[in-house]
Amino acid sequence: MRILVISTRDGDSFDLAWRMMQEGHDVKIAVQAKEDSGIGEGFGIKRVTGWRKELPWVGKKGLIVFDHTGFGKIQDKLRRAGYSVFGGSEGGDRLELERHFAQDIFSRHGIKTVPSLHFSSTDQAIAFIKKNRRRWVLKQNGQTDKTFSYCGKLNDGSDVINLLENYHEFNHKECQSVDLQKWVSGVELAVARYFNGQDWVGPIIMTMEHKDLFPGRLGPKTGEMGTLMWLEDDEQNKLFTETIAKVAPHLREVGFRGCFDINCIVSRDGPVPLEATPRFGYPEIHLNGDLMASPWSGFLKAIAEGKKCDVKWRRGFGVVLVLAVPPFPYESVNSKYNPKGLAISFRGELSSDDWRHIHFSEVSKRRNGGKQEEYQVSSDTGHVMCITGVAESVEEARKHLYNLAEKISIPRMFYRNDIGLQFIEKDRALLEKWGYLSRRN
Repeated sequence: MRILVISTRDGDSFDLAWRMMQEGHDVKIAVQAKEDSGIGEGFGIKRVTGWRKELPWVGKKGLIVFDHTGFGKIQDKLRRAGYSVFGGSEGGDRLELERHFAQDIFSRHGIKTVPSLHFSSTDQAIAFIKKNRRRWVLKQNGQTDKTFSYCGKLNDGSDVINLLENYHEFNHKECQSVDLQKWVSGVELAVARYFNGQDWVGPIIMTMEHKDLFPGRLGPKTGEMGTLMWLEDDEQNKLFTETIAKVAPHLREVGFRGCFDINCIVSRDGPVPLEATPRFGYPEIHLNGDLMASPWSGFLKAIAEGKKCDVKWRRGFGVVLVLAVPPFPYESVNSKYNPKGLAISFRGELSSDDWRHIHFSEVSKRRNGGKQEEYQVSSDTGHVMCITGVAESVEEARKHLYNLAEKISIPRMFYRNDIGLQFIEKDRALLEKWGYLSRRN
């Protein structure tokens, strides 16, 4: 089968494209940003600079995969023209790009929400907080840098006001559309599942994200530093039935075909949705692949065509870790912190299982004079690669993950060393107590 993968800006989908190529398919990938032109070189993936001219090549028997939001109108148009397209829809995009719209949809479909307000300027948001003193969570709409998000710490909201004032002075153009959401206490837990335009496909996906840059929930927010995941097949799963299952009529109405996720705060009073992610999650997609034994290509093709699919998957837990270098998580760079060309070295011999759990993002490969393979960083964002660990328990999965991390060396490399640790120490007992975690997990 011919497969065309369309990626927005970096190497998020390079690993997915490479693995579908390993499944025996003819795969091309189009990465939109010019600065990412070196991603994947040496791996045999065919790179193209403009995806539209590849439509005759992929044809209507092939598969087109979009990896991010923002293509909804195009996806709908391609489907009407008879192409097999995985990845959202125009109505699906709105659920991520317009947070206030998503909250309204949740409420309309019977999901309990917390106050979430939209403002078209930082001045409006500041004025509101001054009249409504409490802890607020600050987020931006659209394709905004995730580092702008902030979870307030002070009960009078003064830290959020201070940050908004800073954004107004130094990042005014990036902060034209902001949302404030009431802070609530509990355990952050997301539930996701794939939707084929008519119904759910495959297992229920439970994830716990680790967005803060440093261990212990310290530092600025990032796109993601690591994730804990497990899969379930119980259609009566409590978090599933109380959240995303209720949104199925809307997804059906807007012709959504992709992965749909709602991140929640769970407490004894039930879940409240924080945000929707109507697309692949990163780096969760790598754990998806490791926990599901079925080939990616057949699974995504079935969803694109609105069909059911017999998905094979494993029980247990998976953890994924981002390995990064400066300037990550910030997008602005200069020559002093440009990581292009940094070597990726491996300590000792890696087993075939080790290699299976390595997921390259912004990496290229070549052979040196001795015909040995050499790997290097091939882009300037610093988001280099991800590694995974899978086992029957979180403890064992973490052991596999960090043993593998010790075998990898990149100058100035950093990562979080606590992925899944809070689940072990605190959250697992709470989720079991409230009925959101089966004891068999």
